[in-house]
Amino acid sequence: MTKEVSEEGQGHHGKDYRDPPPAPLFDLGELKLWSFYRALIAEFIATLLFLYITVATVIGYKKNTDPCAGVGILGIAWAFGGMIFILVYCTAGISGGHINPAVTFGLFLARKVSLIRAVAYMVAQSLGAICGVGLVKAFMKKYYNSLGGGANSVALGYNTGTALGAEIIGTFVLVYTVFSATDPKRSARDSHIPVCFGPIAYWVRCVHGSLGHNSHHRDGINPARSFGAAVIYNNKKVWDDHWIFWVGPFVGALAAAAYHQYILRAAAIKALGSFRSNPSN
Repeated sequence: MTKEVSEEGQGHHGKDYRDPPPAPLFDLGELKLWSFYRALIAEFIATLLFLYITVATVIGYKKNTDPCAGVGILGIAWAFGGMIFILVYCTAGISGGHINPAVTFGLFLARKVSLIRAVAYMVAQSLGAICGVGLVKAFMKKYYNSLGGGANSVALGYNTGTALGAEIIGTFVLVYTVFSATDPKRSARDSHIPVCFGPIAYWVRCVHGSLGHNSHHRDGINPARSFGAAVIYNNKKVWDDHWIFWVGPFVGALAAAAYHQYILRAAAIKALGSFRSNPSN
């Protein structure tokens, strides 16, 4: 690692990749750009479609009395993963294809997006989630009200700590996947890999998460997904457990950002090396 750090500290000479400059904390200039509002619209629509398809799939599965007649847990997992693959592929070039406040939070911590953009993305994602679940309720009101509304809560037989731990670990893997798939070093050295690899990796992670988390709580790892369903369903049990689906993903995103930036990309060692090499210090 020391050799790699020393080589990378010599500037861009000999490097086959280039790290983009860190995003400013406050960039008021973004508010004057159409591309900023276009990205917000893309995040809103993508999250709306994601929630509409996935929650409708959950309700459709639950309304079948015969467990073999519906799509099953695997079908729900494929619905989540498939929609993420499609939407990330469609919106990555416009907004980055976050569709998840935890992803946005992790990228903000890594200085990939500004604070203004991060907050605006989270608002757009939450509003999109509310509208998406609202459409499900409008079209499937009878089943929606009686079958839990696709809302997230801790399952019977499991405690808060278990659910919180699952959210942290699940979101850590998700955000770590995002960082790895978008790493400029990977883009340069693995340029032979098709451009769709990133969305595919994201899709595989979401399918895995949906399958793994459904055992101890209804799959979260996306605060907007949990928030939209909680607002429309509006149930006391759901609201009592709701904090888990914000705190867990944000802690997982924080851990993933720190792991990728300070361990895998050795940001802390690079900064220390730069400090020691400065004659004025």
